[in-house]
Amino acid sequence: MRTPFAPQLLLGLFVAALGALFTGCTTVPVTGRSQLNLMSEGQEMQLGLTSFDQVKKETPLSKDAAANALLQKVGKRIAAVAQKDMPNAQWEFVVFESKEANAFCLPGGKVGVYTGILPISKDEAGLATVLGHEIAHAVARHGGERMSEATLLQLGGEALNASVSKADPRWQAAAQMAYGVTTKVGLELPHSRSQESEADHIGLIYMARAGYDPEASVAFWQRFAAFSA
Repeated sequence: MRTPFAPQLLLGLFVAALGALFTGCTTVPVTGRSQLNLMSEGQEMQLGLTSFDQVKKETPLSKDAAANALLQKVGKRIAAVAQKDMPNAQWEFVVFESKEANAFCLPGGKVGVYTGILPISKDEAGLATVLGHEIAHAVARHGGERMSEATLLQLGGEALNASVSKADPRWQAAAQMAYGVTTKVGLELPHSRSQESEADHIGLIYMARAGYDPEASVAFWQRFAAFSA
């Protein structure tokens, strides 16, 4: 007689082990949070450099002299205070011609700002809010952390599939569904929110250290929220 497979037990053991892994490996500058990052800083930087070159090939560069001058001014001030937390950065600041209201900082200090966000950032302090937040993501190595999480979740799914391969098909389906829901709700979504909060926190500190009033960030996020509504 076939013994029913208990997916809850395996799932509980796997999630517990996964949670233990997520507590170590590297430390985020400024906040001191422990994180799991399976990628080396060199690997992350190389990915950032390659990706930035690709973006520059695919997206038109802005010829707006004022916008470029503003980005260089604010960017260099934020970079100067973030440099000790990302000492190997090869800083580069580029304004891209796009209606998209967005900006990014890739590992290695490659910063892109789309012209669509400039009317929302409005002034130096607003742009400092944007750059502080995006540079904080790179300093905290959030990209590598997310890729490490994705790798572990993939491995966990493969391990689960292997462990239930001989079980009743109904138990297989139930276990796989439970794994997917648990990892999405319990790990991926909350961690994404925690990374955004951490980037906000670090970004405000960088703003202040660079000589900008962190309270100006409130007005920027209000404008951004109104634009996105």
